[in-house]
Amino acid sequence: MRINQLLFSGLLFCLILGSAGESFAQTSVILGQDTSKRVITPTVQFLAIAPDARHTAMGDVGVATSADVNATYWNAAKLTFIEDRFGFSFSYSPWLANLVNDMFLANLNGYYRLDDRQAVAASLRFFNLGDIQFTDENGAPIRDFNPYEMAFDGTYSRKLGERIGLAITGRFIYSNLSANLTLISGQESKPGISGAVDLGFFYENTDIEIAARPSRLAFGANISNIGAKISYSDDNQQDFIPTNLRLGGAIGTSLDPLDRNSLTLALDFNKLLVPTPPLRDSNGNIIEGTDPRDKTVLSGIFGSFSDAPDGFSEELQEITTSIGLEYVYKGQDGREVFAARIGYFNEHENKGNRKFFTVGAGFDYKTLGLDISYLIPQNQQSNSPLAETLRFTLLLNFAGSDAGVNLGD
Repeated sequence: MRINQLLFSGLLFCLILGSAGESFAQTSVILGQDTSKRVITPTVQFLAIAPDARHTAMGDVGVATSADVNATYWNAAKLTFIEDRFGFSFSYSPWLANLVNDMFLANLNGYYRLDDRQAVAASLRFFNLGDIQFTDENGAPIRDFNPYEMAFDGTYSRKLGERIGLAITGRFIYSNLSANLTLISGQESKPGISGAVDLGFFYENTDIEIAARPSRLAFGANISNIGAKISYSDDNQQDFIPTNLRLGGAIGTSLDPLDRNSLTLALDFNKLLVPTPPLRDSNGNIIEGTDPRDKTVLSGIFGSFSDAPDGFSEELQEITTSIGLEYVYKGQDGREVFAARIGYFNEHENKGNRKFFTVGAGFDYKTLGLDISYLIPQNQQSNSPLAETLRFTLLLNFAGSDAGVNLGD
């Protein structure tokens, strides 16, 4: 165990001992954010980690990119726009490699098109936080444990007409962080369990031209993790899960008359639909804003657009921006065989300060595809825990394999 892992262990145990949303906000390191300011940090944050290599190579865009098997995370309404009959993907990423050496995120997806207008899908996300040592408030060892979290999804997607798709996803969430340790309050900790729903919308028009070349225009919207709060103890302290609104668009066009080369530009905006932490004085008393623990799930979602203590300007700071570019090369038979991708992700310094560039590539051979992505922090001297993040995705598609490097036209 490396020395940084000991630090992470202490932070995680503080989370369990605190057993409250704002304790989580003060100690969370899962997303690699700077939490020294008023950052929104709900629990089960692994749900907010993008799993696949294609979209993370494009700066974490995905709500309106061309359809592939990984649409179940970004916008399941795209599933009925996949040309293949069925397919699978497996994604793997060592997580926070600069902080720990045995944490990882794994994601397994599968979809099946029932007909030209309907598709079903299932996915399993597993987040392993590594082997850690729990300590008490004095730093004395308690026990070793391997905390983990997982989510299982089931999706139904339907196409309305030729250009519009809708989808609904049901999600079961399980988070075992505490090994049933006894909290400072004397209560027993327990695994957190919740359920959630995603709602997706997708519009795609491939009957357009740019400079007399076949092109594609798409828009998407996805609200993910609409669900019940999670508790890790019996004291009725409950934390919000990361309900998120994602909006975006994409435009793609062929670069030559033979349609061998194509380019897609995509842009996404994200906002957590979770209460903003209030301003507190040195004694912990609220001086502006409201206590998130007093809000229901629905009041937290609808109130998240207007509850920031500093008003509208702070609400705008809570929106993250992702932009990505994808180049696709097709072989002589028209099959898409290679893709190169770049992207950029921006989060305001007061809301986590994650700013990074991404690069990646995709390769496709018959039914098999492979995507790779790499993350580069904007400030190389900040020792970002996200530095050197790698993701790998293996894809299998049947009845015509285009998913790994699909432009969607």
